[in-house]
Amino acid sequence: MGGIGIERTGRVLEIVIDRPKANAIDSATSREMGEALASFRDDPELLVAIITGAGERFFSAGWDLKAAVAGDTEDWGPGGFAGLTEMFDLDKPVIAAVNGYAAGGGFELALACDLIVASTTASFFLPEVRLGFVADAGGVFRLPKRLPRAVAMEMLLTGRRMSAEEAARWGLVNNVVEPGEVMVAARRMAQEIVQAAPLAVRATKAIVDATAELSERDGYDAIRIGRVPAYQRALESEDAQEGPRAFTQGRDPIWRGR
Repeated sequence: MGGIGIERTGRVLEIVIDRPKANAIDSATSREMGEALASFRDDPELLVAIITGAGERFFSAGWDLKAAVAGDTEDWGPGGFAGLTEMFDLDKPVIAAVNGYAAGGGFELALACDLIVASTTASFFLPEVRLGFVADAGGVFRLPKRLPRAVAMEMLLTGRRMSAEEAARWGLVNNVVEPGEVMVAARRMAQEIVQAAPLAVRATKAIVDATAELSERDGYDAIRIGRVPAYQRALESEDAQEGPRAFTQGRDPIWRGR
């Protein structure tokens, strides 16, 4: 093991990819990340996760090609590459703190997160076609939904790099901060989420994921006929009563998560 570092701070889980020199991910690291994220998913006390890379140059260079050439199998684990790209039952928010290059699978990992904070030195690119394969750890699916099709296709077909500033202009990242401030900004964002009602946060993510391909009319139908159970749980929770009560009493709400 040893491919990642894990730290729990209050209700936030931080996962650091720590594989010098480029934080590339082999199958063992992918499975280790999947185990950490599954534990995060199943722990009622944890509300937000942050994923970042060790050092200052690389968030992650993606698939460890040296390990692949040496015979490493593509057994990523049930969560898909990096433990997250196919973890479709995770209804808690994950923040990518991109501190440098997010290349190939590293970019796909960031795309699988809900929010992205990036350093001014960060860049995003998918070089797969230049290496003879396809960005099939989510890049071909997620990027055209996050960017205008022409921009996404240019990145997918040419492997060109996108700076953090350009990514912000397209709305691909939430914040761009100075080097050394990425985790500060990600932790601040995580704490803002922690202050919200946990069941409402999970319901919101579940609704967005479940209705992404639906029309607005079909989206309404989906939540009204019970296709998003997290929505019903939030509506019927004690927290749904506590929020308005605290507001009218002029105090901060006390969330119970039930």
